[in-house]
Amino acid sequence: MRKFMMFLMVLALAFTFAVPAFAFENIFGGYWRTRMYMDKNFTGEDETEAADVTQVDTRTRLYYTAKFSDNFKFVNKFEMDAVWGDSAYGDIGADGVKVEVKNSYADMTFDRTNVKLGVQGTTLCRGFLFDDDFAGAVVTVKASDTLSIPFIWIKAFEGGYGLDANDADFDYYAIYPTMSLGKATVKPIFLYAYSKDSSNFDNFYTNPFGEDLTEIGLFFLGADVDVNVGPASVWFTGIYEGGSVDIETEVETDSVDVKAYLLALGASTDVDKLSIHGQAFYASGYDSGSDYEGFWVPAGQSYYWAEIMGYGLIDNQVSAGSCADQISNIMALNLGASMKATDKLTLGADLWFAQLAEDDANGNSDLGTEIDLSANYALLDNVSLDVVAAYLLAGDATTMESADDADPMEIGAQVSFSF
Repeated sequence: MRKFMMFLMVLALAFTFAVPAFAFENIFGGYWRTRMYMDKNFTGEDETEAADVTQVDTRTRLYYTAKFSDNFKFVNKFEMDAVWGDSAYGDIGADGVKVEVKNSYADMTFDRTNVKLGVQGTTLCRGFLFDDDFAGAVVTVKASDTLSIPFIWIKAFEGGYGLDANDADFDYYAIYPTMSLGKATVKPIFLYAYSKDSSNFDNFYTNPFGEDLTEIGLFFLGADVDVNVGPASVWFTGIYEGGSVDIETEVETDSVDVKAYLLALGASTDVDKLSIHGQAFYASGYDSGSDYEGFWVPAGQSYYWAEIMGYGLIDNQVSAGSCADQISNIMALNLGASMKATDKLTLGADLWFAQLAEDDANGNSDLGTEIDLSANYALLDNVSLDVVAAYLLAGDATTMESADDADPMEIGAQVSFSF
């Protein structure tokens, strides 16, 4: 940690001497958490104990921004992770050498146009389509007080040097306007993902086809809608996926059309100290036929939901059979509530039911019913303690008809603060 703080100081000094003509502000911030957790039976059985774990881990994020003016900032974010007792910096001696660069980008504003250039993060369609860090550019034009239009380029993979190396480039291009319409906000989206030859980096993206892919050309067309209705808020996301992929076999290359969709709906409202919320989502899966009908995002998709089936607070692993945060071939329903018991204590409970949209290879679809209980307590100003307990009444798609089937469970606690 001492070495890293020295690095930040050197970075700030470098800016000071490199650009003496400019006065700028150094802005530091960050986030820290330490959590302990126990997972049992996440494989859906209790014979092998293959996914059972009890451990403690720590994450530190440090932020540094050089603010030259309101129109020009240089933003950097760094991350360090360690499991207590491992060699990252969690063992005796504790000297760590692994520092991850999360973000490093220039944030520039020209009149009504903002440009973010470099390694940054973004969220598209609440994470149902994309929620990750990436290298690329986001150019946002503020057309009016009620309309802003971001143009997004995500460099998913670089082909490098050599003959036809550019064929392996994988790029996302998106337009994602935000329109304010009274009590409603509408965000339509169009995203196109293309690679002429993805065979050289097939370990980079999820591949549900079971064969090597060459040319990938996918488009996503959809919208987010958020509406405030009195004390309640309602949201909706709908996405249609089309395009095609070329599948390379030992005999020939086949072109397969992709026709898939995702629908999600949620709502929340407050009644005195009680907050009630719910959501449901459906992502199509592939059954049979010449067209591929499973909703599929090659890389970058991340939507957290249930604690055991969908990562939740303790996002270490998920139960067997679940799509995790890469929402595909699933339908799920949630109802939950939280209550502010005291000024410092908030209690929560959630019920989840999930099943596969299309049966798995064994003809099963039921993932199960999950119960999540949580508590948040303010230990100090800006320091909070979160406790979670989750239990999954596992269905056959989770246990996979094991003779030693068992219900997954999780208990965890986390202390965190940001600054």
